[in-house]
Amino acid sequence: MADLEKLMDELSELTVLEAAELVKMLEEKWGVSAAAPVAAMAAAPAAAEEEAAEEQSEFDVIIKGPGPKKIETIKVIRQLTNLGLVDAKNMAETPDSKVLEAVGKEIAEDAKEKLEAAGAEVELK
Repeated sequence: MADLEKLMDELSELTVLEAAELVKMLEEKWGVSAAAPVAAMAAAPAAAEEEAAEEQSEFDVIIKGPGPKKIETIKVIRQLTNLGLVDAKNMAETPDSKVLEAVGKEIAEDAKEKLEAAGAEVELK
């Protein structure tokens, strides 16, 4: 068996051009390509990023309209945000207002349920 320490020392002394030539020679002799594993490694993170993009982790709770029970909607907005009465009323009356920003899925769905129960039109983004 070859002395691996000695082999490592000899390889460490190679210039970049010599190392590239060695790679080509080994590829030809063994019939493999050093680029293939690199391409597979590059594809794996891209796939992981796509999955992460598909599975959203932060949501905005956006009120489209207060609905027929505006007072109930304002009460729920105040509970969710701790806003004052005037600010909660303005939020309820302003279409596309963000009630909550960048919250988890469970919190966003809970807020949406409460607002819809009060009669509001709500969207999660």
